[in-house]
Amino acid sequence: MNNTINNTAKLLALNKPKGFLVTRSDDKGRKTVYDLLPQWAYDKGWMPIGRLDLESRGLLLFTTNGKINNMLTKPGNCKKIYEVWVRGHVTSEHILMANDGIESKFGLLKAKVQKLGFGGAKTKLKIELEEGKNRHIRRLFGALKDPKFGTPLKVLTLSRISIGSFNPIIESGTWRYLSIEEEKSLLKKY
Repeated sequence: MNNTINNTAKLLALNKPKGFLVTRSDDKGRKTVYDLLPQWAYDKGWMPIGRLDLESRGLLLFTTNGKINNMLTKPGNCKKIYEVWVRGHVTSEHILMANDGIESKFGLLKAKVQKLGFGGAKTKLKIELEEGKNRHIRRLFGALKDPKFGTPLKVLTLSRISIGSFNPIIESGTWRYLSIEEEKSLLKKY
């Protein structure tokens, strides 16, 4: 993609597919997000703002600006929205527990959860995080039990659909610069 007059040179977005690590290189030779970006992104030090694990997909921002990175990753500064399918029946009680927070060996895991629907023994959810710890959503639901079977709930698919005000439609595995307007909207409170 080319940078045009209407695009920023400070932020780019990638729609990360499942199966790519968010790291600059991997000693096991696995694919990284840099395999999806132009070589110059790696060479010029474009760094991911936050993370998505290997099995997760969705929106990931990159920058070379440390100040922007810190602003968008500081807890409470920038909400992230995810669509998630969970194996098991997510109840109103589970949603209240997630909203209040669950103590775990990883610290307090908390999220705003909204049930979007269900199919068979799966529940579709919209999840909002203002602070994301490593594997936050997966660990949160793993700490909750299916009321019917007594087994831990399990995240089957996880896709980040927005970061702050930025909610683009980008084809999986592709990237683009943010427009100047998108950047201003995303960074306006800073």
